[in-house]
Amino acid sequence: MHMRGKAALLGIALMVLCAAVIGSVTAQLPEESRDKLIHVSGTGKVTTTPDEAIIVFAVETENADVKTAQQQNAERMDAVVNALKRAGIVENNIKTAGYNIIPVTETDSKGLMTSKIKYYQVTNSLEVTLNDVSRAGEIIDLAVANGANRVNRFAFTLSDAKQQEFRSQALTAAVMQARGDADTVAAAIGKTIINVKEVNVGGSYVPMVYNSRDLGMEKAAGMAVPTPIEAGEIDVTATVSISYIIA
Repeated sequence: MHMRGKAALLGIALMVLCAAVIGSVTAQLPEESRDKLIHVSGTGKVTTTPDEAIIVFAVETENADVKTAQQQNAERMDAVVNALKRAGIVENNIKTAGYNIIPVTETDSKGLMTSKIKYYQVTNSLEVTLNDVSRAGEIIDLAVANGANRVNRFAFTLSDAKQQEFRSQALTAAVMQARGDADTVAAAIGKTIINVKEVNVGGSYVPMVYNSRDLGMEKAAGMAVPTPIEAGEIDVTATVSISYIIA
């Protein structure tokens, strides 16, 4: 090849090599942000009425013979479940929450526990979900009348669909609060918000829970007065943290 042609090829190769070196060095340099930011947070709350109730009933039986205690318990729990189904509670909303067999031992003259078993206590718990919260008192009375002798707890809450609906509303309120605070601060320092740098979404949801052990024992004792249950209101909250770019 002619010398002039070789020199031209060498020049092109050197140019490509220089471009590659320059490009690689530039890509490795850290890019420092010059954005001026305002960091704010906001909380939104929506108050609504619960549309779901969760009640945990229990049947307790005691007998010196464990099999007899189990059989009696099963019969009473079957009666409770059948009564609930006849009242329109679908099977998917009825589930076992726990089953325990506890041996209760005797005490000696000093009040100390001995190894001798006095009787067996069998406890079967049932969780019932109600889609009509106005029926909570009715269902408690129905279960107790058919063999449940404890109402361990009940909670008013929101269905999954309602939780999502009201959480979205709470998030909107939280963003509006955050933006309002950011606008106020920006105006106070003579700046203007021009964009959003980062958004972090949090939140919490706490249902209204009532412990009703005493209520269950009273009803089991034969009170004829209907159980009054008021759903009240429930709060759905959501929080956001936002970084705004100002200029």
